[in-house]
Amino acid sequence: MSDPRIAVLVEGLEHDLRAVGDEQRAVGSKAYLKSDLEFIGVAAKPLRAVARAFLEDYPEIDRETLVELVQALWLRPIYELKAVAVALLERRTGDLVIGDLDLVERLLRRSHTWALVDWLCTKVAAPVVEREPEPAAVFLERWSRDEDFWVRRASMLAQLPALRAGGGDFELFASFASRMVGEKEFFIRKAIGWVLRDVSKKRPDLAYGFLAEHLRDLSNLTCREGSKSLPEEQRMALRRARR
Repeated sequence: MSDPRIAVLVEGLEHDLRAVGDEQRAVGSKAYLKSDLEFIGVAAKPLRAVARAFLEDYPEIDRETLVELVQALWLRPIYELKAVAVALLERRTGDLVIGDLDLVERLLRRSHTWALVDWLCTKVAAPVVEREPEPAAVFLERWSRDEDFWVRRASMLAQLPALRAGGGDFELFASFASRMVGEKEFFIRKAIGWVLRDVSKKRPDLAYGFLAEHLRDLSNLTCREGSKSLPEEQRMALRRARR
């Protein structure tokens, strides 16, 4: 049953966001993200503060109500309402279950900007993936083959925090990235390089091995980004082989 408070909660959050918004920032953010959404102009720190204060004011909000609220916020054509929805989920990731990756997927499909997609992946989906890797891999495998490039990007970035920390399933990431190395889409090429770069900081041989194996198919962007943090010897070896 729909919670009758949802509309009131949405309006309250919008009011709080507008109270800390800045018109000049709104104009700049809209231009930077090249978005059709309305912007209020709230920076990341005060936006997260609004989310934190909201959850402190409403400690009784359970997972089901939170999910309903997030979906209601996402229906509004205002960037900061979508962003505060992500901030709310980020603060309550411990309440999310594996099935909530369906919710994340729906939000991804309606994000249309890296600013929301990447936040959803690394701060909302990632903790669920790390907590339940085997069932999560089923979702990620399906995402990796999706027609929507944002969803394909998400299949890799949802693994990024665990891989960056020296854990995660590199073979799973590599199986996805191997299928995508030839793609022309900038955000796919960038995501592969980003993950490899962060992996290389703790496990350079894994990143180097992937880059060396796929060197002929890699875009300059992926190769440059992915090799950025490799030891000098490995970077030079890739450069020589690529000439």
